Amino acid sequence: MKRFTEYIKNFTSSWFLILSCAISIAIFNGCKEEISAPNYATLLPVSNDTTGGTWKTYLITSPDEIKLPGPSTTLSTEYQTELIAMKKAMSSRTIEQLNQAKYWASGAVLRWNEIARKLVAKYNVAPSAVIGADGKTSYPVLNAPFANPPIASRIYAYLSVAQYDALVATWNFKYKINRPAPNLIDNTIIPALDIPKLPSYPSEHSAIAAVSCEVLAFFFPSEKDYLVSLAMQHEESRILIGANVMSDITAGDSLGKLISTKAIARAKTDGASTAGKEDTLYYPHRTDGWKSIEIPISGASERPAMLPTWGKVKTWTVPDVEKERPVPPPALNSIEYKTALAEVKSISENRTREQWRIADYWADGGGTFTPPGKWNYIASNLIRKNNMSELRTARTFALLNMAIMDAGICCWDVKYYYYLPRPSQIDPSIKTSTGIPNFPSYTSGHATFSGAGSTVLEYIFPSEAASLKAQADEAALSRLYGGIHYRFDNETGVFCGRNIGAHAVILGRADGSP
Repeated sequence: MKRFTEYIKNFTSSWFLILSCAISIAIFNGCKEEISAPNYATLLPVSNDTTGGTWKTYLITSPDEIKLPGPSTTLSTEYQTELIAMKKAMSSRTIEQLNQAKYWASGAVLRWNEIARKLVAKYNVAPSAVIGADGKTSYPVLNAPFANPPIASRIYAYLSVAQYDALVATWNFKYKINRPAPNLIDNTIIPALDIPKLPSYPSEHSAIAAVSCEVLAFFFPSEKDYLVSLAMQHEESRILIGANVMSDITAGDSLGKLISTKAIARAKTDGASTAGKEDTLYYPHRTDGWKSIEIPISGASERPAMLPTWGKVKTWTVPDVEKERPVPPPALNSIEYKTALAEVKSISENRTREQWRIADYWADGGGTFTPPGKWNYIASNLIRKNNMSELRTARTFALLNMAIMDAGICCWDVKYYYYLPRPSQIDPSIKTSTGIPNFPSYTSGHATFSGAGSTVLEYIFPSEAASLKAQADEAALSRLYGGIHYRFDNETGVFCGRNIGAHAVILGRADGSP
């Protein structure tokens, strides 16, 4: 227990308040998101997904690629000593620790997804201009990373895929080893909370805690101490409620860290690190289309475009980004274009209260968990409603976020391929209801993210298909109401997003999951 308490002593009071509060509400540009609270019901899934150890993985070739030492038998002195230590820890458990255990027991994958969304919101702040001694202007990301929508989609994707692979490997070991839960070995142990009827080795909670901590710390290095303290608290909670002995926890921790190395290795070579740099072969300096319209500070150069070569980042499900490109947008001198521009102008001058509401609700701009985060939020509510196992929850997020990351990659390829100006660049009298993103107009990122996200969730939750499709269509339309996109940006974006989401659905149908 010492290794846990040493980390928990470093747990800062500000973050502790987030974890121990009852229910609070945070408002992000019209989107209400629950602050994590311990009073969700304990996760007791409708199915334990006992075949999960055979499902297809994405970072490892198969679960057998991960090696763990065999555990001691439940009759061994080592295991009996662990039981004694667990019972001693349970006897000295505080109410505070029990509340923390309830927090994690309500859905470990869901909780780490919430944590990721909070970190994205914290870091979704555009860098400020800095003038150097030479008079040149730069825009350094001092609070790295700048978690804008494409960057956020990448964070969610790597976290979710790593969690999923870790749990497939965990299930593989669980049902090969079949170590019973401690209370089935010693009937004097009464778990403080209900626990799923799963083999206990390795601990699924420990695997989730370790892999989530390592992956998020890679993306948010300045948050490492905070993340480690959460992981240690999460792992210790399973001992304190009588769900796992230390060897269960240690094995899950080792497994999670092994998977995290696979995720981080891929992230280091996926091309994202250079996506903010201009590539004159891919992103030429052009004068015939979009240009940065942010007002530079006095004597400064304009702010560079956001992620001009993001379209070259490695995808998860899409085999060929160029094949996802839609037809060109209408020519600027065409009747079709002029009609679309006139519609944006008319809406900007006559917005209804409902149009304002829709534009605000889906804006998800700076300081929020971004449009990809909105679809993670939507998925979280559906997962809780359907009482999914940790493994099936991770599968849902993995398919969702692979599709959403690929949607961003394909959309950014289209943006810098066609280079279409924003409506207000052509007609400065257009009044927007939200900030104007610093990248070309065609196609809409919100629409493409939403088309992909809704398509995956419609596959996983078919009874919710009509509602999900309507939400995606509204998210797309919100950008027209906001005055920053033409209708064709949105309609084509949703269409492209749905095609991209279909690639993830194909993977889902072939992954061995019932």
